[in-house]
Amino acid sequence: MNSRISKSIEESVAAKQAILNDQAFLGRIETAAATITESLRNGGKIHFCGNGGSAADAQHLAAELSGRFYFDRPPLNAEALHCNTSYLTAVGNDYGYDLIFSRLLRGSAKAGDVIVGISTSGNSKNILNAFEVAKELGVKIVAMTGETGGKMKDSADILLNVPSTDTPRIQESHIMIGHIVCELVETEMFGR
Repeated sequence: MNSRISKSIEESVAAKQAILNDQAFLGRIETAAATITESLRNGGKIHFCGNGGSAADAQHLAAELSGRFYFDRPPLNAEALHCNTSYLTAVGNDYGYDLIFSRLLRGSAKAGDVIVGISTSGNSKNILNAFEVAKELGVKIVAMTGETGGKMKDSADILLNVPSTDTPRIQESHIMIGHIVCELVETEMFGR
């Protein structure tokens, strides 16, 4: 059992080390944080979306911005698009699961907002549909994916594609990247 534990930790470290060694990737993280900061400074909203574990990450990161991260400060306008279960089940039932994010985004987003779509494969149809609506509305698109970027890479303004094809390792890196972005945004917005 210890070898399996060690192997999992080593794989997680290797994915993160690959990001650390990639200056272009680090630059894209910085650009994502700057894009989110600019949106918030201009009265924008940050919309997060994902499915399954990525939905949990979306909700987690939205809470870091709307609540607090490192220190007490005013809340930031951020929300995960899947949190209203009555909406989610009604739209999923009446229109189809592929439209749950795009329909809500169309009703709640405006030009200058940012959407952060999280998908290990980069191929989640409901996120791709939300990205189409985002483009129509003038909403900036940040995609957090696995190595290939999937179909989301063609829609994203900023692609944060973790250099791994292993779902748990990708998700572990997504939350690390998300935390870094939240720290940069909070520091830039509130000067600590």
